[in-house]
Amino acid sequence: MTTSDVFLRELVSNANDALEKLRLTALTDKEITLPDEPLNITIKAVKDTEGKGGRLIITDYGIGMSPEELTTNLGTLAKSGTSDFLARAENQNTDGTGQGNLIGAFGLGFYSSFLVSNRVYVASIPPKSSKNPNPVQHVFSSSADESSFELYEDPRGNTIGRGTEITLVLKDDATDFLEEYQLKASIRKHSAFSSTFPIYLHTSTTEDVPDEDELEITQQESEQLSETPKDESEQLSEALEDESEQLDETPGDESGVKDEDEAIVEDVEDVKVEEEVKPVKMKTVVKEEWVHLNSQPPIWTRDPKDITDEEYISFYKATYKDMDAPLAWHHFSGDAGTGSSFKAILFIPSKLPADFWHGPTIVNKDVRLFNKRVFITNDFGEDTLPKWISWLKAIIDAEDLPLNVSRETLQSTRFLHQIKQALIRRLIQLIQRISDEDPEKFDKISNVIGSPLKLGAVDAEKDRPKLAALTRFATNQRNATTLDEYVKNKKKGQKQIFFLGGLGQAPEALAKSLFVEKLTARGYEVLLCSEPLDEILFSHHRTWEKMAFQDVSKAGLKFDEDPEEEKAKQAALKEKFHPLIEWLKNETMEVVMDVSLSNRLVTSPCAIVSEMFGYSANMERLMNAQNSRDNSLKHAYAKKAKSLEINPHSPLIEGMLRKVEQLPEPDDEPDVEAEEELREVTSILIDGALIRSGYDVPDVNVFFERMDRALRRSLGVSEHAKTVVDVKPAPPVDPEPIGSESIDGEPETPKAFIEVPEHLKGQVEIEMEEMPDEDEDETDPIHDEL
Repeated sequence: MTTSDVFLRELVSNANDALEKLRLTALTDKEITLPDEPLNITIKAVKDTEGKGGRLIITDYGIGMSPEELTTNLGTLAKSGTSDFLARAENQNTDGTGQGNLIGAFGLGFYSSFLVSNRVYVASIPPKSSKNPNPVQHVFSSSADESSFELYEDPRGNTIGRGTEITLVLKDDATDFLEEYQLKASIRKHSAFSSTFPIYLHTSTTEDVPDEDELEITQQESEQLSETPKDESEQLSEALEDESEQLDETPGDESGVKDEDEAIVEDVEDVKVEEEVKPVKMKTVVKEEWVHLNSQPPIWTRDPKDITDEEYISFYKATYKDMDAPLAWHHFSGDAGTGSSFKAILFIPSKLPADFWHGPTIVNKDVRLFNKRVFITNDFGEDTLPKWISWLKAIIDAEDLPLNVSRETLQSTRFLHQIKQALIRRLIQLIQRISDEDPEKFDKISNVIGSPLKLGAVDAEKDRPKLAALTRFATNQRNATTLDEYVKNKKKGQKQIFFLGGLGQAPEALAKSLFVEKLTARGYEVLLCSEPLDEILFSHHRTWEKMAFQDVSKAGLKFDEDPEEEKAKQAALKEKFHPLIEWLKNETMEVVMDVSLSNRLVTSPCAIVSEMFGYSANMERLMNAQNSRDNSLKHAYAKKAKSLEINPHSPLIEGMLRKVEQLPEPDDEPDVEAEEELREVTSILIDGALIRSGYDVPDVNVFFERMDRALRRSLGVSEHAKTVVDVKPAPPVDPEPIGSESIDGEPETPKAFIEVPEHLKGQVEIEMEEMPDEDEDETDPIHDEL
């Protein structure tokens, strides 16, 4: 269903066509000249003096229409006339461009007026020509309820001068379009960039100004009060001047001493009359002015070389109402592969949407599709951008879209699909270029969209390798690196990319993990992955540049050591620690599947290592965070697929070996106390290994009870010594209902109350109204307190 405000978009587009037709016709027809006054479009709302109705008047000073053209273009449904004109203009154009700037060939056009009006009047007058030297203004009148129309000479005469004036008599449910805010919002949404000609909206505001009539009367009274009789003052002044001149001409003594009888002339000052200051009387006036609505030009139509960074930033802020400047942008032209060329600007914002990670999908309303600068839609339906790029902001302006009669829906979804692919491709190219040319700028971008890029490297099967190459990871040797940089930094003979996952852990903490001990000691680089998507990304890619991804907390870790020498060394150690390994297998079978000697530990006594197809500690935390209730055998196996690796060089492990070797033989009398102590040590060792390896212990309370007993033994405190418990029991059960007295003996607090400060008590009066129960009265109470 077409929204009602599209009528304004259609009429503005038609008005732009009329102005553009006049401009193009003046180039080919010498009889028609452009007027001296500017070509523009005006919109004026006129409210009825009585009632709530009104009229909306849209005027253009373009080509205008003759009575025959009014009948042809408006008398037939969906007849625009633009296509016919453009065909003629192309035939007459000598430079081959021919397109002009016409946007009204969609079909809905004029008849969209009836979405909001009961009757429409179209007054129009064409320019003078040899065929029509004295054009007359005519009116086309049509009603939404009638299948016919009227055409007659305008009884007002030529009120337009040139062009077309459309007057809509608005329906009762469309009077919102009489308000300035609604008209401004509709124009800025749909037509802010649609017209190359200015669009003006008539506005009126009220303000208080001094009453000029009162000011004039006050000024006249002031002048009358301050006036001195001119006769007396002028006579006195002239007499004094004459007497002074005579004295100056009388010769004095040669010594320069004047006559004693010389008159002394004193200045006569005018007497000022103090005026009484009166308050200025004000009056309310209505100030009318025309507001320019499309002052922001569509910069995507200009050559990128002529646009400054400040203009891009200003356009972005104004268009997307964002206070922060974009991190980067790309201005380009392209072809969607459907015969429709387009121009576009894409922006990388300075922050992700607040709800970006809140759901599996996010609806992007910031990718806006225009057709010849007319806004069409920001809903791409099934072809909306995938989640990993749903933060993108973009403007796409196509030259010729296959639209249906409502101009709201594309008749072919192939164009939208091609646009989506073009945006993704161009964005990846932009980020790649910034990564190569401006690493510092790329770091800022990566801080904002680094995680979405990793999501794309997982979800976007087609672009997975390109996006993975743009991801960054902290390591035990540097703050950030790419997968390509890691491969370049590999050691001789290294065939695996080492990584360690730790959900939410800082890279500094991961670098101290027991799994990284030997790798760090030998100088190997390990990717430290603290984001949930890191391990998932590696599991999807499996290899990079023929190097397999290896989780250092899992089985399968390989070094560049001599295989034969390593086998001989491991065989000797395995034989030595065989008794301990067998003991541990029996005691830990409920926790791990196997026990073996470790070649990855340096100082730590032991570690819990997951099997190749088991859950790592990081993945197990992710599964627990999702409250997974998967009870399948595969899930159970993945959780159980762990092994205990012991460090044969650890003093603690060597001590345990001695304890095991000291145990009686199976045929001898068992040493129960020694076995229980060894089991206690084994349990603490296993729980500690689980915690240090990132897993949860099966029972936290049992773990700390064991720790308590170990601490007691180290301090010489009896394991059986009990804590003195002195806790007062609760009172007996009271079956009686609670009365008016509270627990403390004070009156029960009422359900609703207002506490008045001491200094206001007795000065305010408060009335409270009891709300009826729902089953008594479902009507809303009437509040008349104010």
